[in-house]
Order: sequence, then structure tokens, then C-alpha cells
Amino acid sequence: MKSDAALHGEVTASHSVFGAPCWASLTTRDLQTVEDFYRAVLGWEWRTSSTMGDQYRVASVQQVPVAGISEVHFGVNTAVAWTPYFAVASADETVSRSQERGGTTAVGPLSFPPGRAALLADRDGAVFGIWEGELVAGWEEWRRAAPVFVRLHTRDAFDAAIFYGEVLEWASPAPGSCEVRYEDNEVVLRSRGDVVARIHSGAVGAAPDPTIRPHWQIHFTVDDVEAAARAARAARAHGGTAHQQGLGSTEAILTDPDGARFFVTARRTD
Repeated sequence: MKSDAALHGEVTASHSVFGAPCWASLTTRDLQTVEDFYRAVLGWEWRTSSTMGDQYRVASVQQVPVAGISEVHFGVNTAVAWTPYFAVASADETVSRSQERGGTTAVGPLSFPPGRAALLADRDGAVFGIWEGELVAGWEEWRRAAPVFVRLHTRDAFDAAIFYGEVLEWASPAPGSCEVRYEDNEVVLRSRGDVVARIHSGAVGAAPDPTIRPHWQIHFTVDDVEAAARAARAARAHGGTAHQQGLGSTEAILTDPDGARFFVTARRTD
């Protein structure tokens, strides 16, 4: 989300791709440990954002931005999690639409030049962020490389699609709006013809296990199944854990040293 656009010679604003996922971000207690973990597991390289200061770091693979991490001092029992951000034309209007439809606002909107951000939760409690303004430097490369994919595990996919459709203006007549369809028992979101998110039912709202409750899942894509398996093995050696792995699988579920859960998914070639 945070632009160093002068380094790349191109700027994309959130209003031109509104409603689509535009970034993934993590807050952590120990920036250096988590940075080392993702470098070892996913091969990420790191740089400091010129607009967000020393405590916000941008990860990249082969000079393509992937995601951002910031250090925040939480309480010992506070859970950390990867959060998807969606591009919006107006953060204030989006927050108002969310609140009118039963969503809650955790943080913001706050100004982070060159834009504004807010952290929200839908009416089932799944947390997501919104961003208004210039997108991360190299965002067009981010989109083409598709290093991140998001999926909502929720109580009722249709109900969630209605909420997000109204809040993020999916399927609106405005140019650049996302398309929404029901395919293979999931709600599928497309932006400019590309699948950018999926929503599926089955979560239990009151479950004590946070992995069963409604939540957004962050998938980081890798080139092949073998790479996913290697990432799972590396996770155990660098302070994280692997919940699922195997050469016969298309993805592994990992947890970083600070407890943030994420997916490593084989990149599709079709």
C-alpha cells in the first residue's frame, strides 16, 4: 500500500481497481525474527518503506513486492494474523457502509501518506483492511505475478458476498469494478478477468478454535508443489510449524514464530 513510486516510474491509485485485494500486511512482536523466518521459508528480501519508517518493512521476491510487516508491541496473549487489504475509492464512505451493514471498525480511517487505511471486521468477525490512495510501488508487477491470493472462510458465503459486495462495491456499473460469480460451490471474485479472491461456507461463528471461526486466509504462491513442501520443512527449522505438507499436495499450512498462520500454495500454470 505504501508507495515508493518514484523508484518504479508508475503509480496506480486504489480508485482504479476498487474492491480488489491490493496488499497483505502483518503486525508482529519481533520484526527481526519474523523477517528471518520468511526469508528462510519463502526467500523474501526486505527493504524499509520510505513513507512508513523503520518499523514497516516491504518483502519482495525477484524485485516484485509481496507483502508488508510492521512491529507493534502487543500483550502476550494477543493473536497476530495476516490481513488482506482491499482498494477503495473512499475510506470514509467504505467504513460508513460497513457500519450500516453490521460490520465493526477496529482502527481508522487513519492517514498514512500517500493514502488512508482502516481495519474492519465483517458481521461474522472476519478481519480485513481497506486502503485509499496510491498502491504499493510496483503494484502492477504484484498483480501480474500474483504472489498473494486471499480466501474467506465464513459461515455463509452468500451472506458474506452480499456484505462485501455492498461495502466494497463489487459488481457495480463503475469501470474497474470486480465481478462476482458462484462457481464450484464458492463465490468467486474477479478483477480485470483474473480470479483474485474466493469465499466459501463452513465456518462456525462461535468456535473456540480461531481457524474454524470466520477469517480471511492468506495464500502465498510458490512455483510448484515441491517448493511448498520445502517451505514446510524449513518452517520447522526456523521457529514455525507446518500443519499440512507433502509432495502430493498443492499447499502447506504454516505458522510463523509469532503465531501468524498462512498458506503456501502452488502457483497455477493454466
